[in-house]
Amino acid sequence: MAAPAAVTGVVTCMGFGAGGITAGTTAASMMSAAAIANGGGVAAGSTVAVCQTIGAAGLTAALGPVAVGGVMLAAGVTAGAAVYGVSKTRLFSKP
Repeated sequence: MAAPAAVTGVVTCMGFGAGGITAGTTAASMMSAAAIANGGGVAAGSTVAVCQTIGAAGLTAALGPVAVGGVMLAAGVTAGAAVYGVSKTRLFSKP
C-alpha cells in the first residue's frame, strides 16, 4: 500500500522531519499559528503534533486510511487558514 509512504512524503515536504520542523516552511507557519492559538505551546494530539510525529517516525500501521485522511484534511485546513491569515494581514494592513 503506497498511502503511508505518500503521506509521509507529503508531511516531510511540508517541513516536518526527523530533526524537527524546518524554518521557513509550511510546517513552521502551522506551528507558529498553533502556538499563538494555544498561548505559546503546541497541544499534544494537535494537527501539528501529529504531522511532526509522522515526519519524524513515519506513518505507522496503527493509523488506518480514515485516520490518514483526517490528518491530511486537518493539515490542509490548518495550512489554508494560516495562509489566509497571512494574506489577509498583508492585504488589509495600512502602510
